[in-house]
Amino acid sequence: MAQSVPAIPTDPDHLVEDIATDAEERVSVATQWQLMWWRFKQHRLGVFSGVVIVIFYLVVVFADLLAYVDPAQSEALRSLIAPQPIHWFDNGQFRPHVYALAGKRDPLTFKRVYEPDPERKIPITLFARGFEYKLLGMVPTDVHLIGLAGAPPEEGLYLLGTDLQGRDMWSRLMLGTRTSLTIGLLGVAISLFLGVLLGGLSGLYGGWVDTLIQRIIEITRSIPTIPLWMGLAAAVPNSWNVTQIYFSITIIISLIGWTELGRVVRGRFLSLREEDFVLAAELAGASQWRIIFRHMVPSFLSHIIAATTLALPAMIISETALSFLGLGLRPPAVSWGVLLQDAQNVQSLAISPWLLAAAIPVIIIILAFNFLGDGLRDAADPYGV
Repeated sequence: MAQSVPAIPTDPDHLVEDIATDAEERVSVATQWQLMWWRFKQHRLGVFSGVVIVIFYLVVVFADLLAYVDPAQSEALRSLIAPQPIHWFDNGQFRPHVYALAGKRDPLTFKRVYEPDPERKIPITLFARGFEYKLLGMVPTDVHLIGLAGAPPEEGLYLLGTDLQGRDMWSRLMLGTRTSLTIGLLGVAISLFLGVLLGGLSGLYGGWVDTLIQRIIEITRSIPTIPLWMGLAAAVPNSWNVTQIYFSITIIISLIGWTELGRVVRGRFLSLREEDFVLAAELAGASQWRIIFRHMVPSFLSHIIAATTLALPAMIISETALSFLGLGLRPPAVSWGVLLQDAQNVQSLAISPWLLAAAIPVIIIILAFNFLGDGLRDAADPYGV
């Protein structure tokens, strides 16, 4: 005798209730990070900004691969060449190429100018040979993403033109992106540690510890930012090499940038230190370090994420401003601020507007970090409305 098959409910109300029940069960067993990820995916602008930031940091990792000319290589005869367009098709076929440049003297200014010669087409090739470097800092190689077939790239490929000394702007922008973004990342990491540690100690212990840390914060924040930068940067000896100046600028920016986060953490700790879970951790014999970083910090993760994502663009702007004013990184170092030093002269900028190319990634990355921070701030509180 055939067994009876239970009937499948076709009532739409039952289906909706079943789906809602499954969703509630899924949420009830999800971890905090899963809840954050599900909600963050709904913030489309934040997700797009995250993709943009990932692309920027891929440029940081593979900057030497993307740069087709040694950024330090200069040639006076190639000074201030305008950006060169890439022609993608030749006689209806996909053949990326550039026109060779012919140099001549301008009869009015007596300066050497370059004009494209449509009769001489130089093909662009992928994974071309160029200057030597270490891929990922370990693998020696001379392969670059693009180059010219049958000609050195420094003699015919100028995607963003050249600067006053004839150095390729595209290659320098790739290396400058690495410097500026790594300074921001290291600076935020140091500021985050100092802000959470000192702010946590201030709010957790109170008394003279709180008074001392808060007076330090008030004194630091009362000094105007630019004179403080100038004073600290002037203390850096001129005899230091690029690496020493790099780390000194990172530390200088970090020592100034931790105060705001320290205030936020102190306020949260003052409200949390009397909570039951903190008292339970103390009675269980947990150390102060464990109470701070294991129990109290995760409870206001959204505040830390928001402060961090806002601090990153602030760090990048600080480095760019210091280097632009000549107080931060100095040549032969390459950063966005160093590249923008050539754009200080209005007359040169009117003739060569491509010298402002480094300002474009600064604007893009700052907007991306702010939009990403907005999405992460909302996602870090999955139960909020």
